[in-house]
Amino acid sequence: MTQPIAVPLSTLDGRSVEGSLPLLAVAVVAGIGTGTLFAVSVVAYRRRRETQYRLIALAVGVLLFRSVVGAGTILGIVPMPVHHFLEYSLDFSIAAIVLYAVYTHAPGAVGDDTASD
Repeated sequence: MTQPIAVPLSTLDGRSVEGSLPLLAVAVVAGIGTGTLFAVSVVAYRRRRETQYRLIALAVGVLLFRSVVGAGTILGIVPMPVHHFLEYSLDFSIAAIVLYAVYTHAPGAVGDDTASD
């Protein structure tokens, strides 16, 4: 008989993502850091009340949600296929929001009648 070629990594070293305390610690620290950045971005938006600040706060909020999804996967709440779908979708969303904020609010942006050199 032949052995299967694809062997899950968890069977090789006896570890898996689910229930891993070191990974959970990293996810918690990342969540705390991202939560702090989200709070700062919301304060910046409330002070300026401009669209680009709202977009940046939204992008950092999505980044915070990404940390929550990661922790949920480690705790066994979010299945791995759902985790991958959400993580890639959230990565795309973050990039799209940031690029939209830069593209629409940079000097010389489309629809901006002032010439910048």
